[in-house]
Amino acid sequence: MDSNLGPAATTANALAGTHFRYFDFVMAAFVAILLLSNVIGAAKVASVGGFLFGAGILFFPLSYVIGDVMTEVYGYARARRCIWAGFGAMLFMALMSWVVVSLPPAEGWDGQSAYEAVFGQVPRIVFASIAAFWAGEFVNSFVLARMKIMTGGRMLWARTIGSTIFGQGVDSLIFYPLAFLGVWETHQVFVVLATNWALKVGWEAALTPVTYIVVGWLKKREGVDVFDEGTEFTPFRTRV
Repeated sequence: MDSNLGPAATTANALAGTHFRYFDFVMAAFVAILLLSNVIGAAKVASVGGFLFGAGILFFPLSYVIGDVMTEVYGYARARRCIWAGFGAMLFMALMSWVVVSLPPAEGWDGQSAYEAVFGQVPRIVFASIAAFWAGEFVNSFVLARMKIMTGGRMLWARTIGSTIFGQGVDSLIFYPLAFLGVWETHQVFVVLATNWALKVGWEAALTPVTYIVVGWLKKREGVDVFDEGTEFTPFRTRV
């Protein structure tokens, strides 16, 4: 694509097999943020001004921002490919964590309790997290792609925030009941669900100026503005 020209509106199907210079970097950032927010942030409960929250909430919504960027710039099919890459990476992370924690520690090594505290995640929570991510990201990408067609590519802010409302809504509705019903009081589950959903949507809205900058830069550099007219929106494929 000629980066000296403005982005050309085109359908996703017309770009099947096209190589984009920055797509691989965007996908790598998506998977890295997804894994790190789950590994580093998931286990810590932070307190700022007396307000308690999971530390991962500061960074996990960035995966939705990048998901918005991927769908807006490259189309639903390439975003779908990234979501499956993230899904596979999360499965491997869960398997590796289980194997590493389960291995008997060497005599004299005293780090086992620390490893168990950080990486010894409850299988129920791992399953809930992976299922919620898969469903939420696909809803987010689908809503944004359809809204782009409906709006003719206008009002990016409405598309990114609107898709996050639905995507994070599905994510939260799956994760918190699957992970904590029967462990926490039912009222507490849904209070935390609603609070964290609102925080994630608010975080997405706050990052809207950044999204505009990144989307505008990528569209200019790649030279395309992809519309998913005629796209097959099934999540059960990885071919672009």
